This record gives sequence, structure tokens and C-alpha cells, in this order.
Amino acid sequence: MSGVDPTETFRQEAQELLEQLEQTLLDLAKAPEDLALVDSTFRALHTIKGSGSMFGFDAVAGFTHHVESAFDMVRKGQVKLTPALADVALAAKDYIRALIERPDTTAAEDGAAILERLEAAVGSTGAGGTAAAAPKAAMAAGRAKWQVKFWLPPNALATGTNPLLLLDELRGLGEATVTPLLDRVPALEDLNPADIHIGWDVSLITDKPKSAIEDVFLFVLDDMEIAIDLVETLDAPAAAPKTEAAPQPAVAKPAAAKPEAAAPKGGSGSIRVPAERLDNLMDRVGELVIAQSRLKQVAAASRDAEFKSISEEIERLALELRDTTMGVRMVPIAQLFGRFRRLVHDLAHELGKDIALVTVGEDTELDKTVIEQLNDPLVHLIRNSIDHGLESPEQRLAAGKPAQGQIRLAAQHTGDKVLISITDDGKGLDRARIQARAEEHGLIQPGAKLSDSELFQLIFQPGFSTAQQVTNLSGRGVGMDVVKRTLDSLRGSIDIASNPGTGTEITLRLPLTLAIIDGLLVRVGQGRYVIPLSAVEECVELPAEEAGRANGCSFLNIRDELVPFLRLREMFKTTGEPDRYQKVVVVSSNDSRVGLVVDQVIGDHQTVIKSLSKLHAGIGTFSGATILGDGTVALILEIANLVAKGQVREPLKLAS
Repeated sequence: MSGVDPTETFRQEAQELLEQLEQTLLDLAKAPEDLALVDSTFRALHTIKGSGSMFGFDAVAGFTHHVESAFDMVRKGQVKLTPALADVALAAKDYIRALIERPDTTAAEDGAAILERLEAAVGSTGAGGTAAAAPKAAMAAGRAKWQVKFWLPPNALATGTNPLLLLDELRGLGEATVTPLLDRVPALEDLNPADIHIGWDVSLITDKPKSAIEDVFLFVLDDMEIAIDLVETLDAPAAAPKTEAAPQPAVAKPAAAKPEAAAPKGGSGSIRVPAERLDNLMDRVGELVIAQSRLKQVAAASRDAEFKSISEEIERLALELRDTTMGVRMVPIAQLFGRFRRLVHDLAHELGKDIALVTVGEDTELDKTVIEQLNDPLVHLIRNSIDHGLESPEQRLAAGKPAQGQIRLAAQHTGDKVLISITDDGKGLDRARIQARAEEHGLIQPGAKLSDSELFQLIFQPGFSTAQQVTNLSGRGVGMDVVKRTLDSLRGSIDIASNPGTGTEITLRLPLTLAIIDGLLVRVGQGRYVIPLSAVEECVELPAEEAGRANGCSFLNIRDELVPFLRLREMFKTTGEPDRYQKVVVVSSNDSRVGLVVDQVIGDHQTVIKSLSKLHAGIGTFSGATILGDGTVALILEIANLVAKGQVREPLKLAS
């Protein structure tokens, strides 16, 4: 038996539909006359209602039915889309999500309150200024008898259409009598058991309008043959509009296409794979990379040409498999950016600000694990930009700015990193206030001279806040330190640039993946270490006059630029004599450079990153470990930490 839970499948598909619905509703708030967006909203609600009913989520289907009815009226021009209707539709979307995720704990009273708001929003507007009926009343109509004849395309079963579910939906509209149509069934020798050869003739008595019958076939209407005819009106609606008084004859669609013309398209598509399977696949690929590294080491010591050739071929295949597997884990950052449109929309309303969210580079791809961990940091940063950065419309107009503020989310690839920037056009950071609060908290000495970059980094200290008062958005000094800790755990970094009166830009620098990196393997004494290759700028030999010194931090003149360097032997307290010709690996983080003195540069190494134990996780010098081909462990150097150490000690050396 299959281990797939149908209700879990519904929840996953509903999650995607609800995310799409939220984006569409936010677009509708800006373009209420866009009929394509209205249709998209209606289709999403219709699908959620139908699927919910199919999988036993009756509360979801019942509630969604009323929201769908309201947008059916919008679609038909009976109701205008107002900001109030868009807002209540967003609230309804949140309630539908709660009904799906927490059906046992979601209060029915909340849904009733939303339906009251929905009824008020629909009842307060109408086409041509005439008030429209509320959603429930809109569904009421005179009872009538309809004759529905339809034939599905022959390949309907192969494309996922279940005719029994369509018949059940028709029965749900009223009293239905179903008769099969057998006149198109071929002879036995010509019959394809995978195709549908019969049609259906349904006699339906219902108080629903014709559009409700058409909606049953909403997603198959283009490929099928259908005729909907009004047989007789049994009783008139209480207050039927004149346009509905006269019956409208249904027009049958052209005959269905030939089976070969309607054959399903092949060669493309996608499948849903549980995230844990991708993680397991990545783990296996990591083990393969380690085994391949060992094979490469053994082959290097062998004189067998054929053995070396096979080793090189396996190395090539392992690299391709690694890249392919990493590519499978990459997802567009659009799904992350899309979540913040609702956040900006709600906070702008709450604070009385006019804010536009602009997104750039949404097709930039990033490892799914990184994207999952970025949500909370970006929420904190955007909330701070809205609360602290952007002024009220009155303040902006007084400062000569447009009343509408702007937050810009942008993503781009640069090398093996992804840069994500959050930019606002607000008042910028208050340098004097940050310094005063830092001195007050004892983070810096009174009167200390710090660069903008150094000073702005202080806002990520735990408990640091420049807010005048505590609100439900900010002021407690929590949040920004969470941003810094998350970035550190992702082996990323964060930069801040701000100009008074013009705005602030915060840039997050993140690795493409957390699983496998290319590294430079070096030796210090008998220990071996891995330096992320993306951070390496160049390797030079340590001058003889510097090799004999032991003063901790010294400087190299590289093309007329002084670069501080650190002796890793001293840092790691390595015993024994250093190699005669030591090497300096120049690495960079952000815009700073530092040299790392090692005994030997061994070469490039595919590095499968293993997390450090809880006991060692607090050691800032190392970001992880890896297993070498011979089974020994090599620690991975944390470049940002080492560069910071080199730069902090640089002024002391210059002063001496």
C-alpha cells in the first residue's frame, strides 16, 4: 500500500494555492479593475473549496464557498472590488489556512466575524452604485430544471480528471438524475480501455444560477463538449434582476477533438519530493565526494595509468553529480520575497504609512535550507525599516520627498555567494544616537572614534535599541541580534550603509549552499586545515626577513598595499619547527584583507561540511570540519573571524 497521506497532499497543494491567492489579492488591491486577477482569485477559491470537500475538510469548503460567491459577483460586475473587500479577503485567506492547519483549535466565531465583514463589504458596493446582495443572498435564485449533456475528452482519465467527482458536484447543486450516453462507445475490437467513451445526460433541479453549473466544469471546460439548456422555470426568485428574467439558451461547444489530437503532452513536468529525501541524497553525495577524494589520493601514489584514468573519470562524474544534486536543492528566492508583500501591506496600514515594496532578482536561486532560515532575519530587518527608517507621509512631504516610501528587496549572484539587500529611502540611521546608546551600554569607550561601518555593526548587539518607546513592533532590543546569529550560522555576513535623510541599505552576503564547498587544503605543523576557496585571493611566499619574527601581527607590502597577516602556528600553538619556506594565503571578507601564514599549501579540496559538536560550536575560528581522503579530520577556518582579528590588531601595530 502507498504510504502517501491524501490529506497531507491536500494540505501541501492548499498551501501553494493560498500563497498564490495572497499574492493575487495584494495585486488586486493595486489594480482592482484587472479582470485576469479577479478570475485567478476565483479559480483559487474554487479549487480550495472543491478539494476541501473531496478530502473531508467540510469546514474549509463551507467557509470558502461564501468568499468564492463574493468574488463570483465581482467577476460578473455585480460588485466592485474595494480596499475593504480586499482586506477582508486577506483575513479570510488566513482563516482558511488556520482551518486547514489547525482544524480542531480554530474558533468558528472568528470565521463568522469574517463573514459578517465580507457581507458588509459586498453589501456596501455594487456596479453603477447599486448595493449588491450579500454573499449568501447572492446564491439564492428561482428553482429551475436544467438539462446538462457533456462528453469529456477521451484522455481525461490520463490527465487526472475524475468524472464521478464532477457528477457528485452536480448532485450537490440540487436534485439530479444521471443517465449515461452510450451512442459513442466503439466496437469491442476498437475500444481503448484507458479512454472515456461515454457521456452523461444530467437532469438537474436547482435554485442555483447557470454560472454555478458552469463552475463545476471550470478546469475542463476548454477540452470538453458540453450543452446546458434551461428546460423550465419552476418558481421565480424573490427579487430577480430583469437581466435574469428571461432564460438564456446554452450554446453547445464544438465536438471534442479526436483522441490523437487530445493526447497528453509528454517530456516535461515536475514531481513533489519530500525535503528529507533531498537531504538524504545530499548526505550520500557528500559521502561519495569523500570516497572519491580518497580514491584520488590512492591513484596519485599509483603508477597504473588505467587506474589513474578510472579515478579521473569517477572524479568527473562525482563533480557532475554534486553539481546536479546541489541544483535540485536550489529554489528561486521569489518564494521568500513574496511572503513580505503581506507584511509590508499590514504594517503600512497599522502605522498609517504609505509604503511600496519593490523586488528585484526574484529568479535568483539559493539553497532551500538557506532560504528557510532567512525568513525571520528578513522579517526583523523589514520591520525595522518600516518602523524606524521610513517617515510618515507628512514628514516625507515636509522633507521634500514623495509621500509614499519605498522598500527595495534585491538579490543577485556574485561568484559563489548571493547578495540580498534591503534598502529604504527613509531618514537613515542616527549616528549620534547609536553612539550615545553604545556608550550608555558600555559597548564602546566614551568619545571613541569609530567608522560608520564599525558603529553601525553595534546595532546587532543583544539588547541594543535606539527606539524612544517600546511598541508592539520594536523597542525591546531583540531581533537584530537574532539576525546576526542567523547570518553567522549560515556562514554569511552583513553590511550596513546609511546616509542621513536619504535612507539605509543592509546587505546580506550568503553562500549558495551549506553542504559542499571548494576549499584550499593547507598544513600548519602536522595539522591540516581548509580555507574556503571563495575567500582566497592569492598565495605568496613569506619573505625571509618576516619569517624570523614572532610578534603576532605583521604586514606585507603587496603591490604597494599593506596587508596584515596572522601566524596560524602562533594562534593554534603549534609545536615543532616551521617549514623553511612558509606561505601566506591572502583571504578577504567584505572589503578587508588579511594574510594567513601556513607551512604548506597542499591544493584544492572538495569539502563536505560537517557541523562541530555543541562543545566546540562556540569557537569562532572554525566554522566546521571535513573528512579527508585518508580518513583524518581537517577543520574549516572561519574567514570572517580571522579577518576581524587581523584588522583589529592592525591599528595597534601601526601605532607602535
